[in-house]
Amino acid sequence: MNIVTSIIFVLIMLGVLASLHELGHYWVARLLKIKVFEVSLFVGPKLLRWKRKDVDFSVRLIPIGAYVRFSEIDQDGYVVESKDPDLLVNQPRIKRLAVALAGPIMNLLLGILIFFGMFWATGYVSTQIGPSAQGTQTYAVADQYTVGDTIKKINGNSVYTVYDLYYEIDSSDPTAEMTVTLKSKETGDIYDITLTPVIKVRPMLLITVESMATDNEYQGWKVHSVEESQNKGNPILEPGDYVTHINGVSVADEDFEDYLYSITDDVITVTYVRDGVSYEEELIPEYAEYVTTRGLAVIPYKVDSFSHFGSAFGYAAKMPATMGNLSVRGIRDAIAGKVKAYNLVSGPIGITTMVNDVVTDEEDTTSDKIYLLIMLSGIISIALAFSNLLPIPGLDGVQILLIAVEMVIGRKLSDKAEKKLTVVGFVLIIMLVVFALVSDVLRIILGY
Repeated sequence: MNIVTSIIFVLIMLGVLASLHELGHYWVARLLKIKVFEVSLFVGPKLLRWKRKDVDFSVRLIPIGAYVRFSEIDQDGYVVESKDPDLLVNQPRIKRLAVALAGPIMNLLLGILIFFGMFWATGYVSTQIGPSAQGTQTYAVADQYTVGDTIKKINGNSVYTVYDLYYEIDSSDPTAEMTVTLKSKETGDIYDITLTPVIKVRPMLLITVESMATDNEYQGWKVHSVEESQNKGNPILEPGDYVTHINGVSVADEDFEDYLYSITDDVITVTYVRDGVSYEEELIPEYAEYVTTRGLAVIPYKVDSFSHFGSAFGYAAKMPATMGNLSVRGIRDAIAGKVKAYNLVSGPIGITTMVNDVVTDEEDTTSDKIYLLIMLSGIISIALAFSNLLPIPGLDGVQILLIAVEMVIGRKLSDKAEKKLTVVGFVLIIMLVVFALVSDVLRIILGY
């Protein structure tokens, strides 16, 4: 799949999401017996056209948008003013608010359903704390928590889904203590555990290996390259060698990593195979400091029971909260200088680039690519719900804001006030579009 196909996919995806958004407006309007004149799926020249219950439906050529028309248009393209009580403009404020909110809510529900379908088909990762690996920070406090308790916060920041957890772990200082707030599955009590980093040293062989897998004929690591400084400037190993043992312990042993990290000797014995012949030589290692890993594991589940079915839907329903949380955290981190501001917003170019990166990645299988594209669709659908709430012309947020103001002051805003609000909103949308475009270009140029 090349960039052209990626662009077509993005256009169709955005068009479908926009069409379902507009159908949300239409369905709620019909439910409330509000008159609808036209529903157009996509834009441009008409491909299909039909009429049902006095509503003109059409499917158009270009899949980049959609619209629902709630007013009559004259031959010159102007709105025909009318006091018809069935028109949206003449409806009570609460009904107009319901119609305005229907589009964003439709995108929100669609995103939740997409994630629920993914979790149902492939399983989901819970926020329940699982067993930790030996030597990690969590393992050191294993007696302070119960496996299966739910992670509620990390360093005081809320955790709704596993994606919040990943963000907190990745963005936290690895040398600082981490406070994990848990909820007991048995009592419902809230309690904290503290993960404390420990600085240790480990021996370095100063080699890179083609793979840590030891399923080859020698059951060893195949050496890809060797640094010249190995063994104090007298390298022993060569590219193509297979390292099979350290101090007589096989690198294929299940506990070898724990053993390797425990070595403190000035000289170690390396067993390796070169051209089918096994050698054993002494090597002077270098030692490097490292920080123990958090080891904060969570429990994955398959949807194979009614309780897991409900939990999968629950985690899907929390995805909007996660996206809102990560957006707020991202803005905070950008203000603090931890992330670049242009990484916070993405426009059509950025979305297309992400899709193209997914589909052209040779390491991913076809099923992995399909999974990632479906996930991206769910994320974009929820993002559209949030973005449409912005008080910007052309988005539902303007109508929602105007109706909310009317409800507070008890009357309709003057035309002058509406025009001023429209101008401010128009400036905002231009700034947002330019910022998104510049952000997309910077990410491409700088390789982010």
